[in-house]
Amino acid sequence: MQLTAEEQFALEESAPPWLAMAMRIVVEAACMLGARSLTPVTGAHVDGCLYHGDAGVHFVERLSTLGGRVTVPTSLNVGALDLIHPEVVRADAHYREMASRQMRAYLALGCDATWTCAPYQVGRRPNVGERVAWAESNAVVFANSVLGARTNRNGDFLDICCALTGRAPLYGLYLDENRRASVCVDVTALPSALLDEDAFYPVLGAWLGAEVGAAVAVIDGLPRTVSEDRLKALGAGAASSGAVGLFHVAGVTPEAPTVEAACGGISARRVQLDTAAIRAARDALSTATGEAVSCIALGSPHFSIAECRALAALLDGRRVVLPVHLCTARDTLDALAADGVRQALEDAGVRFVVDTCVVVTPVLDAAGGVMMTNSAKFAHYGPANTGYATVFGSLADCVETAVAGRLTRDETLWR
Repeated sequence: MQLTAEEQFALEESAPPWLAMAMRIVVEAACMLGARSLTPVTGAHVDGCLYHGDAGVHFVERLSTLGGRVTVPTSLNVGALDLIHPEVVRADAHYREMASRQMRAYLALGCDATWTCAPYQVGRRPNVGERVAWAESNAVVFANSVLGARTNRNGDFLDICCALTGRAPLYGLYLDENRRASVCVDVTALPSALLDEDAFYPVLGAWLGAEVGAAVAVIDGLPRTVSEDRLKALGAGAASSGAVGLFHVAGVTPEAPTVEAACGGISARRVQLDTAAIRAARDALSTATGEAVSCIALGSPHFSIAECRALAALLDGRRVVLPVHLCTARDTLDALAADGVRQALEDAGVRFVVDTCVVVTPVLDAAGGVMMTNSAKFAHYGPANTGYATVFGSLADCVETAVAGRLTRDETLWR
């Protein structure tokens, strides 16, 4: 390892104990990852605030009791509790106590109480080329792809050490040569009406992750006007079914004015995507059969203000008869309260979940059943994490199902 004098000092006995502990972890991780040096970072997003057991609590409390403070602006991913609506989480006293201690310990380190898997929706938007140390797979792929910033997929606890030291291992997607597309996905043969459908994008992401794994792909043929919410859904799906940390969209994302620019002079494997393949990817997101649906889960990644408004417009004053769990950030909830959308959704029977989400902490009814969602990430992780079977559909499908009390899906575009 080639360390600067400042980095070497952080490892010495005379360094503050919290800094030495964090720097040792960063350096050892860098060695394991094959990095020869570290890179300064200007910000961090921490995923390790989700309670998975007591060891995680003791780790961050140790850093806190040693006097640790983050040295770069640091946002926090979802925790294991909804601090605004604590009653929505089904958990025993020990779980609540330890999850709360873990969340408080991160705040004591100077992290910001964002509690969202979508920090880019609450003002954390690094610039093109800016190096940050982010965790949470959808946030990482959004930062790299849509914003053009640079980060690797940092694991829990390495993330907070990067925030404390202001350093990250220099390898992977920080380097130009690893950001070139080696796969070109051609979607020009797909019907334009399908490309205009919101449900197409999470499905495309699920297909992409399964197809390319951790490779970088450039997608050719998407509309130049594709929204951030649709790119968010694409990236989240690709980071769930595969290990995608970066994708390009020709003519849309910052590093891909053209397919050739995204490939950077290397020869890319070309894949022609057809309707049969995308339909198969859509069908694979559903594990349930029949028309029975127990609940609707929305917001993985957390719903944006625009998505909440779209939901309210689709409901159009109607009430739901099935439980609808909408996961979002507390900042988004505040913004919705200001323009009346929050009240409209609550009047319709929608249940807000903030600071966390339904697949990482016990929110859904313990009896189990069938969860309908428009999220490829919820569909991917739902069965194992919640015990619920899944049905995938568009946001409109989810609304009509919630109002009717049984599965209602428009299959027209998928035929």
